[in-house]
Amino acid sequence: MLKKLLEKILGIFAKKILDKYQPQVVAITGSVGKTTTREAIFKVLSSVYQTRTNYKNYNNEIGIPLTIIGSESGGHSLVGWLKVFFKAVGLLVFKNNNYPKMLVLEMGADHPGDIKYLSKLVPVKVGVVTAVAEVHLEFFDNLDNIAKEKGVLIRSLPKDGFAVLNFDDRRVKALAEKTAAKVISYGFAPGADITAGEIAVSHDANYQDVSTIQGVSFKLKYNGSTVPVLLPQVLGEHLVSAALAAVAVGLVYDINLHTITEALKTFEPPKGRMHLINGIKGTLIIDDTYNASPLATRKALYQLGQINLNNYHHKYAILGDMLELGSITEQAHQEIGEAVVDYDIDYLITVGEKSRDIVRGAVAKGMPEDHCFNFPDSVEAGKFAQQRIKAGDLILVKGSQGMRMEKIVKELMAEPDKAAELLVRQDASWLK
Repeated sequence: MLKKLLEKILGIFAKKILDKYQPQVVAITGSVGKTTTREAIFKVLSSVYQTRTNYKNYNNEIGIPLTIIGSESGGHSLVGWLKVFFKAVGLLVFKNNNYPKMLVLEMGADHPGDIKYLSKLVPVKVGVVTAVAEVHLEFFDNLDNIAKEKGVLIRSLPKDGFAVLNFDDRRVKALAEKTAAKVISYGFAPGADITAGEIAVSHDANYQDVSTIQGVSFKLKYNGSTVPVLLPQVLGEHLVSAALAAVAVGLVYDINLHTITEALKTFEPPKGRMHLINGIKGTLIIDDTYNASPLATRKALYQLGQINLNNYHHKYAILGDMLELGSITEQAHQEIGEAVVDYDIDYLITVGEKSRDIVRGAVAKGMPEDHCFNFPDSVEAGKFAQQRIKAGDLILVKGSQGMRMEKIVKELMAEPDKAAELLVRQDASWLK
């Protein structure tokens, strides 16, 4: 009851603030890649315009109004919430000349109807949809229902708005027929307006081992032009998709390609999204611990498989349970195990009861049983991995939030005193 009252109060404030300041709103939704895409778009727009994006993971009915107000949550403190309300009142009573011209808002959808509420709350000019995947299936039943929910944002766009759609996803591509707004498409497949080719993991000129990996480069293709792009802070071909979406939004707002590509050089994915972290014993960790779905896990494994190592170095996939998959849980985990083998990963360490099916899938596909290990929690798995890994090894760590896979990264990182700076879920509420 109190939460609903809080939503209503925050919603009223947010609407009035938006009416007064009239910022341009870019909204991003999708099953996977929302936050990374949001950050890429923010980097591009903020290079030219005064821009604000979601605080932390504030992407719901309470978080988005807080971002519009420009305040963090009051938490369990009445005084904290009173400060939020006073700030909102101040914005309405007085003119704040520093209020952002652009808002880049990630919109999450855990349940049917979430996007409808948010799109009514916020007048969106540019809507971006990243992908439709098996996330929150227990609440949506199937992928078509998820696509319908994401499509609410695109249907709500005005005629003078823009729908930025990932044409690599057939369900997202189909949304082009559901909007009166102008459609700008992006993706890797031919036929999209903005595409990427010649994608490669970059490293220094004298590449010898994993410590020299520096990011991803690609050729951006748009309107007959080809432009080289380097993402020094990014590892993962699938994160190039976020950069393409950012290019599309930048072009909507008449930012030239040179400015866009320079801005993307500073783009760094949020914590726990394919972050490169130096590990103990001269290893390298791909920290993808923020969350996990079958699609995102498969993409991370693919990237791990694409990186060449010397024969005497090994690749480890340390994977936790993927949660909230409903009826497809067993099958999805087994298919991830098969992907581990398909992408030539040397060793598999899993965390949780559900992830036993990842091991079963891998073994059934031909992975030696003595290369597969399962542990009940992330702490035990981290200690085991610490003993096993050797210099030059490359380690992917990924799992759903509830599995706390970042604890493994902390166990394996060369500088654990930097955990608060580099890892997800390091604030007091998670460390209790």
